[in-house]
Amino acid sequence: GRKRVINEIKKISTPGRRIYVNKRKIPVVKEGYGIAVLTTSKGIMSEKKAREIGVGGEVLFYIW
Repeated sequence: GRKRVINEIKKISTPGRRIYVNKRKIPVVKEGYGIAVLTTSKGIMSEKKAREIGVGGEVLFYIW
């Protein structure tokens, strides 16, 4: 029995609806088991790295 590492990817921002967050409102996915990917002024990064650097940006997708 092999299990998948990636169970689901959920797109958040779309061309018609952009979702932006500041550094205080960066989401936590699946209580820390997932990852939110953001595009920031410093480049594309995970939510953990964005919190560490202290930047917000556009939420692209969640992956868990």
